[in-house]
Amino acid sequence: MASSLILSIALLLAITSSEAKEFLVGGADNAWQIPPNTTDSLNQWAEKNRFQVGDSLVWKYDPAKDSVLEVTREAYLSCDRSRPLAEHKEGASTVELRRSGAYYFISGAAGACEEGQRLIVVVMSDRHSLRARLASPAMAPSEYEGPAVAPTSGAGKRGGAIAAAAAAMVALSGSVFML
Repeated sequence: MASSLILSIALLLAITSSEAKEFLVGGADNAWQIPPNTTDSLNQWAEKNRFQVGDSLVWKYDPAKDSVLEVTREAYLSCDRSRPLAEHKEGASTVELRRSGAYYFISGAAGACEEGQRLIVVVMSDRHSLRARLASPAMAPSEYEGPAVAPTSGAGKRGGAIAAAAAAMVALSGSVFML
C-alpha cells in the first residue's frame, strides 16, 4: 500500500512538471530594467531556472520607454540594437521557447544594454527534458540494453513489492536528476 502511494505521488509530480510554464522575466513585473548592481542581473535569475522547449518568457515594462529585442550572440555581446531577430514593444511581451539552446535578449532603450539590461536564457535539449521523455513512446524490450534485474531471494510478496517500489523510485529519481 505504501509503495502504491509513493508511485502515485511520483507519477503526479512527473505529470505536473511536464506542462509548459510561463516565466515572468526576473520574477517581478518591474524586473526588465537596468539592474541596480552587477550582483542583481537578470542572468543570475535565469541561471536559477530550468527552461524547456515549449515554455514562455513574459516581460512587463513601460512600452513608451523600453522594448525587448531578441538578438544573436554577437549582437548580445556588443549590445547592437540595429538588426534584432525579433522586436517586442507591447509592454507585456511573451516569447515562446520553441527550440533548445541559447536565446539572447537586450533592451531596446538606448544605453540600457551597456548598463546590464540584457538576458541569456538556455533551454534544455529534449533529451534532457522530462516532458519529452514522458511524451515519447516506450522502447520495445528488444531495443533496451540496460542492466538485467537480478532475481530476488524469495523475500516474500511484501519484500518484493518494497523492492519494486524502491527500484521505481531510483529509476524516477535518476530521470529527474538528468534534467
